[in-house]
Amino acid sequence: MIDFTVIGNRIQKARKKKNYTQQDMADFLGVSVPYVSKIETGKAVINLTRLSEISTFLEIDIGSLVSGSNKGSRNYLIPELSDLLSECTSEEMDLAYRLLREVFRDKN
Repeated sequence: MIDFTVIGNRIQKARKKKNYTQQDMADFLGVSVPYVSKIETGKAVINLTRLSEISTFLEIDIGSLVSGSNKGSRNYLIPELSDLLSECTSEEMDLAYRLLREVFRDKN
């Protein structure tokens, strides 16, 4: 299931990072500011065409808007890994570290 609230939050975060206003995005998309607000709060269901237009405006990979990550990025999945680790107990975090260390040990 697609969580438009999460996607909207990513859109808003990317827009603010670029120092664009909702008005800037509305002008680019040819829509109203209230509609942009609905997109960013997840109250508007957007299709792939609109999502593509937003990614073009924000100069960001569409995959990062949908999934929060971009396989072409060096930092691929770091936010997701960080979120997972933040929920771990210290014992679980130690286990995760040891597992990753073993994966990279085998790599070399």
